[in-house]
Amino acid sequence: MEVAEDLPVGRVVSVEDRVARDAQRGLSVLLLEKRQEIGSPVRCAEGIAHDPLAAFVEPDPRWIAAVVTRERIITVREGQERESLFAEGGLGYVLERRLFDRALAEKAVEAGARILVKTAAVGLIREDGVVRGVVAEWGGERLQIEARIVIGADGVESRVACWAGLPLLLRGRETLVCAQYLLTGIEVEPDCCTYVLGDEVAPGGYAWVFPKGEGRANVGLGVRGDLAERPALEYLTRFVEARPSLAQGSPVTLIAGNVPIGLPPRRIVTDGCMIVGDAAHQAEPITGGGIANAMLAGQYAAEVAAQAIGAGDASAQALEAYPRRWGTTRGRQMARNLRLRERFPGPARVSDAFVRIFAIAASGG
Repeated sequence: MEVAEDLPVGRVVSVEDRVARDAQRGLSVLLLEKRQEIGSPVRCAEGIAHDPLAAFVEPDPRWIAAVVTRERIITVREGQERESLFAEGGLGYVLERRLFDRALAEKAVEAGARILVKTAAVGLIREDGVVRGVVAEWGGERLQIEARIVIGADGVESRVACWAGLPLLLRGRETLVCAQYLLTGIEVEPDCCTYVLGDEVAPGGYAWVFPKGEGRANVGLGVRGDLAERPALEYLTRFVEARPSLAQGSPVTLIAGNVPIGLPPRRIVTDGCMIVGDAAHQAEPITGGGIANAMLAGQYAAEVAAQAIGAGDASAQALEAYPRRWGTTRGRQMARNLRLRERFPGPARVSDAFVRIFAIAASGG
């Protein structure tokens, strides 16, 4: 039987960054990745502002596809497009998430963590209702892996949360249903991220064009689950076909998925288990951005896990320090942004006031 003190399950930046932190604290850390390589497949628009990223890791050209210094917000109403905001002087990046995640994983290994790829968690080990580890499958073999703490970072449809009895109800109004092409052979400003607001384009959400260099861009959109009248891919196809600069390109990848845009559920910890990132619905409520929030959640979870293991107490009561800290920091910001979003339904989402709010949220505010 494998034994680990700290056992993250999943592949998001919240896991990989916090694995390194816990390993540096001298804990025995094992990361399970169900796919054959860290970082694939990418299910992310890959944009992030400089300050939230630099708070955790020094930006490295090896995993940066584009340096962004400008942003443009276009609003669409009654078929008419208007440039509602154009800003210069900020700094952000469009990442190569596959390489970024892999770099964080290598950092974790250098700090002393272990990683098992193509190893799928299939259940939890429980004793008297307390999570004591994970049942996993690797190479046709079933593993029993004991752990003092299990961390689920397995996405918006988290199986770890379900197994642990943590509620994960996600209503349509709390979900962005997203689709994204990586388009190549297009005309795109290499240092400018473009956002397009308006229910004619993406009901309750928005579209984006994020440059990735060499005539490539992530072109996608998200529509709110309760407002969508057709699949997200159909909205995306219409968006691309209506813009000659994009329609001339060819898609080389297509990804789709759901992004949580509500607040975290009432409970994100239980005895011996925590959930983080999209699994804990910690994405930004206005934009759906999740990288920076996941990394911050990882920091908080790492610190609480280390304290709990050091004290010999991995009870839900001890682990509650993590959601408490989240709730008084980034969680408070999320709640504020959710209230602001709800003040601007339908046509109001193309107003100058909402555009300013959206711009602040997109820059990490």
